[in-house]
Amino acid sequence: MTLECKIREATRADCSLIYEFIVALAEYEKLAHEVVATPDKLEQTLFGKKAFAKVIIAEMGGKPVGFALYFYNYSTFLARPGLYLEDLYVVPEARGLKIGKQLLVRLAQIALENGCGRFEWWVLDWNQSAIDFYRSIGAIGMEEWTVQRVDGAALKKLAETRL
Repeated sequence: MTLECKIREATRADCSLIYEFIVALAEYEKLAHEVVATPDKLEQTLFGKKAFAKVIIAEMGGKPVGFALYFYNYSTFLARPGLYLEDLYVVPEARGLKIGKQLLVRLAQIALENGCGRFEWWVLDWNQSAIDFYRSIGAIGMEEWTVQRVDGAALKKLAETRL
């Protein structure tokens, strides 16, 4: 059974809510120690002069029950933009009600509306229930690719490298 929920674009007034969702997701992923975001930083980067990402929020009965944060990337092979899902979270009491699927459907619609050739995201390898769900909607794992990251002191050192 699919319960109706409203999916809406987030506004500046939602920054504290978005922050709460991010913290809850980080706790679920056992990564709460990595969260340095604040509602003010989110306001600057999501709704400031230079917005870097967008957010949609799922509501049931007027109550926020989930969110998805996304941004656009670019595929040189396709010569088209792609939609990248950074975070997807549904509150525990609303899980199993297809809220996550409704958020993904809306993101797929947004991707097509904007000419995207891909819709991608990461999933932690230990989160088998999420992996199974993603496979059920047609997502495929990119097993041959590994994520590379430079951050913190390494990012600063690389940026300061003299050639």
